[in-house]
Amino acid sequence: MANVVSQGAQERGTRTTRAEGALKAIAADQESPERLRRVLEQALVFAGAAFAAVYAPAQDGELLCLMESAGVPRTLYGLRDSYPRAGRSPVAVAHRGGRPVSLGPAELAADAQARRVPSGDFFLTALPVQGDGGCLLAVSERPGGFTADDLRCLELVSEAVAFTAPAAPAEAGDLPASAFSLAMDTGRVRVGDDLLDLFGLDPVEFDGRVETLLSLTVPEDLPSLMSVVEADHMSIGDRELEFRVLQPTGPPKWLRLRGRLLPGGEGRPARLVGTVVDVSTLRSDVTDVARVQRLAAALATAVTVRDVGKAVVAALRRPLRADRIALAELESERLVVTVLDPPEPEAWPELWRSEWRTEWPDAPVRAMPTLAAALREGRARIWPAGSPLERALAEVGPGGLAVLPLPAGNRMAGACLIGWDTPHDFGTDERALLTACAGLAGQALVRARAFDAEHELVGMLQRQLLPRSLPRLPGAVAVARYLPSTAGLELGGDWYDVIPLPDNHVALVIGDVQGHSAGAATLMGQMRTALRAYAVEGHPPDVVVAHANRLLMDMESDLFATCCYVDVDLEEGAAWCVRAGHLPPVLRYPDGRTDIAEAEGGPPLGVVARADFPMSPLRLPPGTVIALATDGLVETPDSDIDEGMAYLAGRLAEAAPTDMGLVADALLGNAPRSDDVALLLLRYDGMDLRPLRESWTVWRVPQAVGHARRFARRTLRSWGVTAEYDAVLLVVSELVTNALVHTDGKVRMDLTLVNDRLRVAIADASPRSPVRPTSIGWEATGGRGILLVEALSATWGTLPVSGGKQVWAELVLGR
Repeated sequence: MANVVSQGAQERGTRTTRAEGALKAIAADQESPERLRRVLEQALVFAGAAFAAVYAPAQDGELLCLMESAGVPRTLYGLRDSYPRAGRSPVAVAHRGGRPVSLGPAELAADAQARRVPSGDFFLTALPVQGDGGCLLAVSERPGGFTADDLRCLELVSEAVAFTAPAAPAEAGDLPASAFSLAMDTGRVRVGDDLLDLFGLDPVEFDGRVETLLSLTVPEDLPSLMSVVEADHMSIGDRELEFRVLQPTGPPKWLRLRGRLLPGGEGRPARLVGTVVDVSTLRSDVTDVARVQRLAAALATAVTVRDVGKAVVAALRRPLRADRIALAELESERLVVTVLDPPEPEAWPELWRSEWRTEWPDAPVRAMPTLAAALREGRARIWPAGSPLERALAEVGPGGLAVLPLPAGNRMAGACLIGWDTPHDFGTDERALLTACAGLAGQALVRARAFDAEHELVGMLQRQLLPRSLPRLPGAVAVARYLPSTAGLELGGDWYDVIPLPDNHVALVIGDVQGHSAGAATLMGQMRTALRAYAVEGHPPDVVVAHANRLLMDMESDLFATCCYVDVDLEEGAAWCVRAGHLPPVLRYPDGRTDIAEAEGGPPLGVVARADFPMSPLRLPPGTVIALATDGLVETPDSDIDEGMAYLAGRLAEAAPTDMGLVADALLGNAPRSDDVALLLLRYDGMDLRPLRESWTVWRVPQAVGHARRFARRTLRSWGVTAEYDAVLLVVSELVTNALVHTDGKVRMDLTLVNDRLRVAIADASPRSPVRPTSIGWEATGGRGILLVEALSATWGTLPVSGGKQVWAELVLGR
């Protein structure tokens, strides 16, 4: 036992000694502009901190402002860029009291300033800096927080800070040769002469605009550079990056930007200050701490499990000169491999290919006892060449193998395997690099897994709110596509529907609810259901949309919706279009011409209580394609909606409408994904056989039933039906009698013949449907009519129509 205690004390002493040595080496380099940042990075290496920062008094003396930081983004912990000096934040209390302040998850949850933290437990420690230098703030995600040895290392870091707040330069000439100062409100930038030389600009001709510098960068590097120079996207992990500048001749030049955001005070804007240096010849000479910082920056923006794996591979494989890296999630005692680099099967041992199949999706941990032991211990394990390992691991790294358990709180999120083919010497710095990277990757893996699960849930909910399939239509083919936005996880409000209606009509509906949220998706489902219900009731298109508008107004929602409703008569090849603040249909005619329909529109639904929604006619020759889309398909930040509609019409003209699924896929091929996209297409082919129709108004006179029978007989004779009169006339008699006896108002009879199938439909003004009796006694005086209709008909039923119902029966005739 004494030996164990002595060994532990020796390890602690060694860690403290190494920290002191590293801090002394950094302090000796007085000329380095990154001295403070390098000091903070030692808190990550030696104290196991996930985040470390220095807050210093601002010039006005009222605030403690964030001056430098290292580690994962501070926003993950709800930390701000400044705190009132007289407030009760841990930073302010430690600064005023001159003593350390430590808070655990329970205290942070009770603190009002910490309630903005998204999720996860962590420990926070604030230590005062000597003099009036401010305060050192450190965060740990390990169970139990900082140990006594960790706190000792943090004290050494706070002693080494010796911070002096940078003063704002008054003149451009005050800037160092490679430095810059960017005003975040105006975009005006002051730069040193050497920096302008790196960009190939003449100091006399430089206009002082940051856009001028950005225009000289390689376009592929511009998004990452904009994330640094725009205040809204500034994050801790993005304060250092490398980018390329175009040269008049030869390859682009690699530059490294390092900067920090200085918050503005009273009457002063926030400024981004830092340096830009040439690293074209030094790109391979990157310190291990810089690699950790770069990995932290990449993991801060990784949203999926695969993104995390790619970031880990990019951060470790080349610097360690490894031959292969595998990243796997731990799920119920099984390792689910998510990323393999290199991805080629032949680069991996034969045992992996045979046991884990081609894609190596998973493997039981118990099959590799050495790996299981490393996961139980929860710390990085390294085996040099020749170590006795089970075959599944030995062949991954015959020249050396490193196994990194990926911790996340009090459990293991997964493991990372790194293998070398030739003997590899593991230095102390490499071990520290692996340990630091493992902690960052574990936390990122848990966040990414939650993102993937939420993304799948969002997709499932979205699919449940949209039609599972589209109906088969006589004389037409309809297809639809929906693509959710890739910009986030929120539910969208785009929807579409195809509603079969009586008399071979079909309603095409597409719409968009304002915003992206659960509320927008819920309202979308309500609007789709309401429009379908009003359409099936038999209302004309303008009434359907007006009813939906009134319903949305009555719901008192803060959201509005747009909608385009097209009622297509498949027999006549005509349609009526109603628009409520939505895009008009695009028509592609059989000869390839396209036309954006000039359909008059009304306001969006839910805006004006008594709004008019005019109907516009459309003519549809056989072969015409109707395209309905939401604005996500045609509108981008770089182009207006008219240009997008013209582009959609052009793409539709180029498409061959033989396969409507291929047409829809082609139209969505280059669709921007910053917004949801819904697309509904219908190709009208025309009906090969048009039904025969006749209608009769039944007057309420004593001979009404006899008149209806005579009308039915004459109609059948004119259609060439010469048999089975009795069955048809009996059905007509029973249905007309029921309508006259049990309802008031108008009664109408419709006869429709398609091939040998006759449909008798009686419409009345009562919404009550006839009820089929379960049993009838011999003394009953009624109730047998519906039983007769059921016995004589192939099928029968009722459906709602505007202001009443329709009772119908279909009979199969011999002609």
